[in-house]
Amino acid sequence: MGLILLEALLALVILVAIVWWTMFAGRKKGEIVSKDEQPPRD
Repeated sequence: MGLILLEALLALVILVAIVWWTMFAGRKKGEIVSKDEQPPRD
């Protein structure tokens, strides 16, 4: 029973790591802001 729970926890950690990596890896400042969403610089 404990081995099954440990394996499920490991699978969940791997899933979260993959999602985090695909969403945020390589972006210096987080999400990309489009030109329409940027405030004017005046």
